[in-house]
Amino acid sequence: MVNYKQDRLDRTFSALMDPTRRAMLARLEREDGLTVSELAQPFEIKLPAVMKHLDVLDAAGLIVRAKSGRTVTVTLSPEPMREAMDWLSRYERFWAPRLDRLVAFAEAEEAKARRRGK
Repeated sequence: MVNYKQDRLDRTFSALMDPTRRAMLARLEREDGLTVSELAQPFEIKLPAVMKHLDVLDAAGLIVRAKSGRTVTVTLSPEPMREAMDWLSRYERFWAPRLDRLVAFAEAEEAKARRRGK
């Protein structure tokens, strides 16, 4: 049986796969507490598609919707992302040294290119 935390982690990563949903979360990070209409404004998709994206984000626990009259306000809920970051950080020991080597290689290549250009 899959435990609750793994299921929530799966929903978080699934929600983050889509670039539109990531853009919505980034916007909420900058301007928390937007109405659905305000959040939908920069996207060239219809409101029903926006609502489907919000349903996925809500199911993953990444947003909270609050209704006041006819207005629905959306706020960011960062806890699932914190859990995803905690999960990813366990694997940092595998990729951090590789990234360090990649940076060193790129810097060495850049230095060589500068020396050739002078």
